[in-house]
Amino acid sequence: MQERRHQRGHGARAGGWLRRGLLLAALGLPASTALAQPRHDYRAPPPQAWSFSGPLGHFDMAAVQRGYTVYAQVCSACHGMKSVTYGDLAGLGLKMADVNTIASAHHVPAGVDGSGHPVTRPANMDDHLLSPYPNPHAAAAANHGVMPPDQSRLAVVHPGGVDRILAFLTGYGETPPPGTAVPPGLFYNPYAANGQTAMPPPLHEGGVTYPDGTPATVAQQARDVTTFLAWVASPHLTARHRAGVGAVVFLLVLLVLSICLKRRTWSNVP
Repeated sequence: MQERRHQRGHGARAGGWLRRGLLLAALGLPASTALAQPRHDYRAPPPQAWSFSGPLGHFDMAAVQRGYTVYAQVCSACHGMKSVTYGDLAGLGLKMADVNTIASAHHVPAGVDGSGHPVTRPANMDDHLLSPYPNPHAAAAANHGVMPPDQSRLAVVHPGGVDRILAFLTGYGETPPPGTAVPPGLFYNPYAANGQTAMPPPLHEGGVTYPDGTPATVAQQARDVTTFLAWVASPHLTARHRAGVGAVVFLLVLLVLSICLKRRTWSNVP
């Protein structure tokens, strides 16, 4: 009896491995991919202190505005933000006239003309910050076969979050460890997947001009654009934190009043 149960258990496990192997084959993945234990294929980023971290966190809007400058002058050449409209930029504290000026400086697809040729029009506040490439294939072809990711929610979906984004942007220039071969067209960055990335160093000393006169060092640009990406991913974070604090204060006041009312109600009861 025990032998039969052992055989059935072994057969069930074998069937499970077989089904998993068939699934991996259907996905075009090697079986060793599923059997391997999950691991980090990049250096853990050093923890950072951010103004928007924690239950009382809030965005430094001056940093967010500088971060948009970095995005507009550097990142937007390859990355889009399909979940963000030009009208959303009013949340940066910009005037509507300034937002309209920013939008109209870009052109978006507007169908085809009478001859079937694609045409464009100036963007308006309802248009999204799309990728500069016409399609994913063109984006990959222009970037060594790797399509630049959309940055709308990068700060919340990227493994390692904002700490890793900052570390990645400032992680270029290190010498690869002995035995590490970096293929042509790729760059070594310890905070990239497998330590290699197709994106060349995007930030350079003085690469942008800040309207407020802040020195545009690589470290400053990296921190500012990371803050901007965090704001884009959670634009209502500060309002949510304020609402949460208000709710906690209201409940505390209600608790104190309830205790006082209880004591007064039962004070005359012998």
